Amino acid sequence: MAGNEEPSQALHEPRELLLAYLDYYREAALQKIDGLSDDDLRRSRLPSGWTPLELVQHLAYMERRWLQWGFAGEDVPDPFGDADPETRLWRVAGDVPVTDIVARLREAGRRTRAIVEGADLDEQAPPGPRFQPDRPPPALSWILVHVLQEYARHVGHLDIVRELSDGSVGE
Repeated sequence: MAGNEEPSQALHEPRELLLAYLDYYREAALQKIDGLSDDDLRRSRLPSGWTPLELVQHLAYMERRWLQWGFAGEDVPDPFGDADPETRLWRVAGDVPVTDIVARLREAGRRTRAIVEGADLDEQAPPGPRFQPDRPPPALSWILVHVLQEYARHVGHLDIVRELSDGSVGE
């Protein structure tokens, strides 16, 4: 697996640094699944039962939930479509092509960039169904850090699954 480069230390502007790290981890997730067979993408190696493809789809939905639905207040159909409504476990139908999930993740990244470039980091999300009504909605900066930590954590999970699948290791 080839690695993508960590964002430059020359990036000092917080918006560009956060966006660069989101791009970095998004691509790292895709690199972790690159080269896995369809069977390895769709089967779990863990007691919790999630598959690499389910995790990548979760990342796309997670980013969309926080930025498009939450921060931008957009009408997003099925914001929790990555999980079974009864079990809340991640799911991917067997007939969904891997390319569709990869495209969904990349599209979430494009929308995130457009949303973030058009807003101030200290701007609060509008009240709405994404956030609890008894608390003020979070600022864009908080949302970006939260999404970044989700990516970092889940890329670590994919590291382990990839090593169990074919022995590949890497950052």
